[in-house]
Amino acid sequence: MARYGPWAVVTGASSGIGAEFARQLAARGLSLVLVARRRDRLEELGAELFARHGTDVRIVTCDLSDARGPWHLLDEVADVDVGLLINNAGVGLKGRLVDLEPEILRRLVEVNCQAPLALSHGFGRRLVARRRGGMVIVASTGGFQGLPWSAAYGASKGFDLLLGEALAVELAADGIDVLTLAPGGTDTEGPMNSGVDPARVPVRLMSVGPVVRAALDSLGRRTLVIPGAGNRAAAWAVRLVPRAFAARAAGRLMRRVIS
Repeated sequence: MARYGPWAVVTGASSGIGAEFARQLAARGLSLVLVARRRDRLEELGAELFARHGTDVRIVTCDLSDARGPWHLLDEVADVDVGLLINNAGVGLKGRLVDLEPEILRRLVEVNCQAPLALSHGFGRRLVARRRGGMVIVASTGGFQGLPWSAAYGASKGFDLLLGEALAVELAADGIDVLTLAPGGTDTEGPMNSGVDPARVPVRLMSVGPVVRAALDSLGRRTLVIPGAGNRAAAWAVRLVPRAFAARAAGRLMRRVIS
């Protein structure tokens, strides 16, 4: 609360990792701005957090695939003293790139790349002005190498990874802690909605609780966290082999898990 309060903004808060960020931040005493498209989900979560912790909650219904979405969010919380931004909203996408519709690809870039960039810029200026605060940018282990049959998603998460690593250096002197969270396979509705068959995934999916806890415990101490020993080993292993080899290996895995 002292370093990152009083308010945190969580994008993609209607389910999965975003909802878990909201729960764990509420338990740590922060007030929350919950952001997503599905207002009913946000209202249900807000009621839960108030009942459990007495959390002050503001709900912002926002579609970050709309180019105006980030600016709408920034306007909606112009009067709120935000000390922490959780850039979590994301779109998953599986399949051969040339078989996908251009509009779907545009939406992915808007949500996974443009929105984190715009929100990091807008909220970053506010955090610099107050001389304290933090950001978490949710990337993925899929961003460490080319990801065939999920090429656009992997590339977008590589963008998030490099953005977070750079901002951690740029903003450190201003008292802003920036953490990049790179989860591996996580047990949320996202992978299933994008065509992943859980029965074909060769490793156990992590639950959201440990993923988010690893991020919050690392904020201000590290600039990158990869939850799970197996995920860390896999992420670092790709640095030891030729990039083409890493991409082919990732492609074989993707072909196996897509339903």
